[in-house]
Amino acid sequence: MSAKRILPNGDEIFPLGIGAMRLPTKNNVIDKEKAREFIFYAIDNGVNFIDTAYSYHGGASETFLGEILQETALDGVKYRDKVRISTKLPSWMVHSKDQMEFYLNKQLEKLQVDYIDYYFIHNVNLDSLSKLESISLFEFFDESKASGKIKNAGFSYHGAREEFIPAVDMYDWDMTLVQFNYLDNRVQISRKEIDYAASKGIAVFIMEPLKGGILADNLPAEADSIFKEADSSRSPVDWALSWVLNHENVSCVLSGVGDLNQTRENIEIAGRVPPNSLTDYELKTIRKAKSIIRSLMKVGCTSCGYCLPCPQGINIPNCFSIYNNKYLFEEKGGMLSRAQLNYFSMLSGLFNKPSNAGLCNECRQCVSLCPQRIDIPKELKQVYKTFEFPGFKYFILFIKRFGLPLTNIATKFFNFFKAI
Repeated sequence: MSAKRILPNGDEIFPLGIGAMRLPTKNNVIDKEKAREFIFYAIDNGVNFIDTAYSYHGGASETFLGEILQETALDGVKYRDKVRISTKLPSWMVHSKDQMEFYLNKQLEKLQVDYIDYYFIHNVNLDSLSKLESISLFEFFDESKASGKIKNAGFSYHGAREEFIPAVDMYDWDMTLVQFNYLDNRVQISRKEIDYAASKGIAVFIMEPLKGGILADNLPAEADSIFKEADSSRSPVDWALSWVLNHENVSCVLSGVGDLNQTRENIEIAGRVPPNSLTDYELKTIRKAKSIIRSLMKVGCTSCGYCLPCPQGINIPNCFSIYNNKYLFEEKGGMLSRAQLNYFSMLSGLFNKPSNAGLCNECRQCVSLCPQRIDIPKELKQVYKTFEFPGFKYFILFIKRFGLPLTNIATKFFNFFKAI
């Protein structure tokens, strides 16, 4: 029996789609050969949905996909003809219907297509949808579908769970894209909201099934042991993707894979987990692991990057990732812990521009942009207190000035500054 799921519009879609937000990079640009390899492998092995957006990879994601999808597969069929293409209109960049038409035409050009199969309005909540409605968003969608430039219209949701159903009821949507995983099953939506959307004939696409990689390969030891005890042959990725795929009204799960091995694993999982197939024992196992992870996580950040750029230059996702890892993986060693050394090397300005938590001036520009509704300045204060001891700035300047090996002098300086 085919693993494909049938959407309300009749399309048959493989339950795993490729998300092109986190393509592999080399020298800060897309590593085209590496990305091309696993994308073609995915399509050759049944994946027929690729998702991108105007803003991904600084605008380069759409252009890259437009180029490679013109190539022809071994069976003589052009790759573009094997997939449904999904992209997104940048909601924060449009202030008129004319601008909507401008960006759509630009995206058609970048993707080298005559039409876009699935077109979302990107990064919206109930309030922003209402504002977009006032500048004729829905009229734009109707006209674009009538002209054949887009086949399906949807919204990529980043709001509160209690506002999801009112957003669904605003328009005759074809699909929605929303975050859902076993840790975040009541943040933007729950099963209730998924089922409601399905009852209205809306296909439900899922993003962040691995919560930005947190639910992937490096789980806390106690959570990992729970999964291994239940079934030592299954990876954390297997458990996390299976949990999402188990929901009967989930149409497709978008996974931001970064290499060929991840692609192979995700395709294999998606091909063997039909809806309602997990046992009570498996679901109980996931709940137990979830409880452990929740107790250790400090910040529910998925590293989506919607909070960026920060006016002060803070790399907010990296700050939270390093902070979470310190507690998720019980890192010890003080100044010489992996978390502290990562903080020094990645954020302090030791090797590049400073992007550390201590730069925050609490402007709060980031707060309204965060899909997780995290109080980012408040959490950055905790990151600052954890990693930036008194004299932190001068410690970094001293190392840069004299070029001394960090690990040889860290303890001595740490003790010195702590005593001030």
